[in-house]
Amino acid sequence: MAGLVTTFGSGASTNSIKDMSDARCILAIGTNTTEAHPIIGMNMRKAVREGTRLIVANPLEIPLVRDADIWLQHRSGTDVVLLMGMMKVIVDEDLMDTAFIEERCENYDFFKDSLKNYPLSLVENITGVPGEKVAEAARLYATNSPAAIFYTMGITQHTHGTDNVIAVANLAMLTGNVGKPGSGVNPLRGQNNVQGACDVGALPNVYPGYQPVNNEDIKEKFESAWGARLNPTPGKTLTEIMPLAHEGKIKAMYLMGENPSLSDPDSTHVREALRRLDLFVVQDIFLSETAQLADVVLPATSFAEKDGTFTNTERRVQRVRKAIEPVGDSRPDWWITCQIARRMGASGFDFEHPSQIMEEIASVTPSYGGINYSRLEKEGLQWPCPTEEHPGTAILHTELFSRGKGHFVPLEYRPAAELPDDEYPLVLTTDRSLFQFHTGTMTRKVRGLNTFLSEELVAINPGDAEALGIDDGDKIQVISRRGEVTAKAGVTESTPPGTIAMTFHFAETPTNELTNPALDPVSKIPEFKVAAVRVQKIGRVAAKTA
Repeated sequence: MAGLVTTFGSGASTNSIKDMSDARCILAIGTNTTEAHPIIGMNMRKAVREGTRLIVANPLEIPLVRDADIWLQHRSGTDVVLLMGMMKVIVDEDLMDTAFIEERCENYDFFKDSLKNYPLSLVENITGVPGEKVAEAARLYATNSPAAIFYTMGITQHTHGTDNVIAVANLAMLTGNVGKPGSGVNPLRGQNNVQGACDVGALPNVYPGYQPVNNEDIKEKFESAWGARLNPTPGKTLTEIMPLAHEGKIKAMYLMGENPSLSDPDSTHVREALRRLDLFVVQDIFLSETAQLADVVLPATSFAEKDGTFTNTERRVQRVRKAIEPVGDSRPDWWITCQIARRMGASGFDFEHPSQIMEEIASVTPSYGGINYSRLEKEGLQWPCPTEEHPGTAILHTELFSRGKGHFVPLEYRPAAELPDDEYPLVLTTDRSLFQFHTGTMTRKVRGLNTFLSEELVAINPGDAEALGIDDGDKIQVISRRGEVTAKAGVTESTPPGTIAMTFHFAETPTNELTNPALDPVSKIPEFKVAAVRVQKIGRVAAKTA
């Protein structure tokens, strides 16, 4: 796998956000940055105003398109072809960083040979982007160094999402845009402490610090630290757990801070799976749609009611300080979990303060080894920070990749698992709104945000709307092989012909009843970004074509 992908497996940015101002070019691919990450989006726009060139690759006309030098409006699910096409231009025109490739990378000749499979005529045919525009973007990125790549779930939420990430890594290595200010590959995390949760082992195949559970030496290290026998078999991801629960192979579930009855694909099936559990425990700050299905609900505190740390998208560990006492019977997550463990007879859960938990994290996690509350009182620290004398690491891979040399990987185009046909002629892709967040568990309780956006609007192209007899504001049904939902139409040219876009912020319009649960075979991430659907105005017979 590409040399950078071991880092991307943790979703960690190679560079700091402030590096954006040093970039001469930014490629924003598969990210609606100003809507999903508005502060980073603001910094990106500031960099552009100060002279940074911007390439936006997105099937939708997102707000950031207005700031772009080039907008590549490729068909959803064709990222590999687009990126490999750009790399073919870079190699054909001798725009690669030969010195970087020779010193820092391997398997280049094999990779270079594979690019012959991506002539611009093929790239144009598959992606829908004119070949010369692809070439223009390739030249702009390759000749304006340092250049940075930013991406989010528009890259990862595909059945070939891992290939997409590898393609991004290939492009960065090909042009030497790794390990220096203003460069790198920067996946933007979707929530405030997703990075921290992954860092400390909230993944089924690794212990804290991404140390594999099936490595015998590492297993013995953690057994010694924790005084317990550990299972060397990797566990299951959330998207694997739900089918097993539906089949009755998983009997009990303890869910913390997640709302899969709205956020998981084919969510009708997910809710059926949750109802089949013998025991379902949910720990959350609000009674979410998923919590309403639980046998037991444990009330947790919000960020403002507890001490702790968050690790953000640039790997920066920062202190969280309690501002108010817990409301009602709510308690911090760590305290609830420790109490359950202790009452089940487990040892090692006698913490009295989260600072003690951080000390344990540092003792078993090399990348967090030098991080403690005393140091965090002054400022955040970016991992890896192996010792208390270490200042933290602003830029990854400055001299070596985590595997030594970066490994170029040839890639083959694989289409989405479900493509449009006569019965379901449109593509549904999921998007985000600036005014609501995720499943709305928190934001929909804010009156001011609901003033801006209080219901789902299905973004549909004017040509498709006219063909279907739909006007702006009409009530419509969106139907896939898995279900149907009702919402208002938002007729807009921001979506290309043949594509509709929806968020999943609104329980009244559970978009993920429509989406495809097909998984990337490596990451096990579902294909949220491509599902075949049809649309009809309420009261009309379903149309066969759009």
